[in-house]
Amino acid sequence: MAAAYDQFFLFGDSITEQSSDQGRGFSFAAALQYAYIRRLDVVNRGFSGYNTDQAVDVLPMIIPAPEYARIRFLMVFFGANDASIPEALNKQHVPLARYRENLLRIVTHPAIVAHKPRVILVTPPPVNEHLQWIRDKARGFERVSRTAVATKSYADAVCELGKELGIPVLNLWKTFISKTGWKIEEPIPGSMEINENSILEDLMHDGLHFNPAGYRILYDEMMKLIAEHWPDQLPENLPYIFPTWNDDLAWETFEQKTNQNEDTK
Repeated sequence: MAAAYDQFFLFGDSITEQSSDQGRGFSFAAALQYAYIRRLDVVNRGFSGYNTDQAVDVLPMIIPAPEYARIRFLMVFFGANDASIPEALNKQHVPLARYRENLLRIVTHPAIVAHKPRVILVTPPPVNEHLQWIRDKARGFERVSRTAVATKSYADAVCELGKELGIPVLNLWKTFISKTGWKIEEPIPGSMEINENSILEDLMHDGLHFNPAGYRILYDEMMKLIAEHWPDQLPENLPYIFPTWNDDLAWETFEQKTNQNEDTK
């Protein structure tokens, strides 16, 4: 028997996993869940530390068959780990070409295609090397594991792939960086070539993972993207799956349908 609620499926790494944590304040997944409450189930399948190689491996085991639960939206948000430098001791690096190919494999996987979901690709965010280096030194690394320049190239790859496939891209890298006042001829904010950027400090507490301000941007940009591409799917434009407790007419219709379904069994 199919689930009553379609799903808004969040597939990503630790930034996605932690988007359900409200310990710091505002969190993306919790806010999205509340926005779509009684309309869609928001499913968080974030996997801390995963790159796209690992995402491809686990995908067939985490996607439900359409007859059990229908995925209406699929957010794919990887790249922060893939963009680690090749020499990094975290061993999370995935070469740019394979990263792009992995994203393609995810969005075209038969388990995904069977749902015909509305796919949203999210770029990796910028990296604040200053804070990242503090974290890396504490882990015994000899150099910073992620760089501002490398991460931009992975964000660019997501944008290019989305354009080729006709899939909407939430360019989180661009949105974060735009708040810093960056000019293209200047070093990228977050780079240790320049002083630490206070805006990026506000958005990411360790140079990579989000503060509430970062998750608020992700949420707001997600709502803007849905409004642009699928305005009929905004929360306020979707009906409740089950009637409100005091809607007598809706309850009468609901009970008639339930009785009809029972009669056909």
